[in-house]
Parts: sequence; C-alpha cells; structure tokens
Amino acid sequence: MFNIKSIFALVLFLLTATAVLANETPQISQQTLLTALHASNTSIVVLDVRTKEEYAQGHIAGAINMSHETVEDNLAALSQYKNSKVVVYCRSGRRAGLAEDVLTSNGFTNVIHLTGDMNGWLDAKLPVVSK
Repeated sequence: MFNIKSIFALVLFLLTATAVLANETPQISQQTLLTALHASNTSIVVLDVRTKEEYAQGHIAGAINMSHETVEDNLAALSQYKNSKVVVYCRSGRRAGLAEDVLTSNGFTNVIHLTGDMNGWLDAKLPVVSK
C-alpha cells in the first residue's frame, strides 16, 4: 500500500520526467538525414562533436568536426548556421547532448539530434568518409 511520501515521490518523479522530455532535442533518423543530404536544396549542417581522431576514423560526408568541449568557444564560427537545421551527433549521444544544450542556449533555433548517433549510423551500414 502506498503512503503519502511514496505518492509524493512518484508525482515528483513524473513531473520531472515530463519536464525533461519536453526539453529534449528533436531527432532525425539516419535514413531521413541521408535522404536530406542527397537533396539538392537542403540547408542542413551536420556537426560531428567527437574528437579529431574519431572523426578521422570515419564520419558522415560533409560533417563539420568540432569537439563538444570547443563548441562554446567556437560559437562565432558557428553563428552563420544559427537559423539552419543543425544535426548534431557523437558516438553514442552524451557529448552531442552537451553540445546541443550549448547551441540552443545561445540562440540556435533548429538543433536536431541524429537518432542513434554514429553507432547507429554504423550499425545501419550507412556510408562514412575517412580522412
């Protein structure tokens, strides 16, 4: 049987979870991104926030590489994409989430997360470019 503390904790958890999900970055699937990148009129910018070494081992064609740790320092360079669709990915999602927070808190209006990140891209056997 539930007591008042348990019910309060459950309600608090549900409210917190809802707030977190409401602020979650929209996502784009690998296939949708691949199709959009092949369209001639696309205005999508792909931002790979992994390390230079990871990027060199394989990345999505046309992706800009900028470590998640340097996104804030490079906002001036990224400002030209402020109103573009900016698709962000890393290896598994954590670093991309950090970069997305920096971008959205600095006025980027259309930040999108690549579903599955690079791990998902590779699992789907989609094309990569190596340096």
